[in-house]
Amino acid sequence: MTRVKTGVIKHRKHKKVLAQTKGHQGVRHTLFRRANESLLHALRYSYLHRKRKKNDMRKLWQIRINAASRQNGLSYSKLIHGMKKLNININRKLLADLATNEPTIFNSIVELVKEKSAA
Repeated sequence: MTRVKTGVIKHRKHKKVLAQTKGHQGVRHTLFRRANESLLHALRYSYLHRKRKKNDMRKLWQIRINAASRQNGLSYSKLIHGMKKLNININRKLLADLATNEPTIFNSIVELVKEKSAA
């Protein structure tokens, strides 16, 4: 069997990894072995944080809804419970957007929940 030289392929692979670790500190962007290890960690972190970002956004929406509903005299949990009882199906993302950008519409929803829960 003939000998296969992998110099070109190996060099291309190394260049790709070093290009991907361009902003890393120290030898983590210059030496291939350290750069490869750094790249593996970075890719793992980016995958996990893409998943975690969804939780962070939901928490942010809940905080915004709670702040806006408390200005109208209703807590977050009572607002959500009242909306479920009245079959108002607005997700938290849209509700938070209404609370920040369209406060009049949000206030009308809160008033509707307040009057139906009081009755």
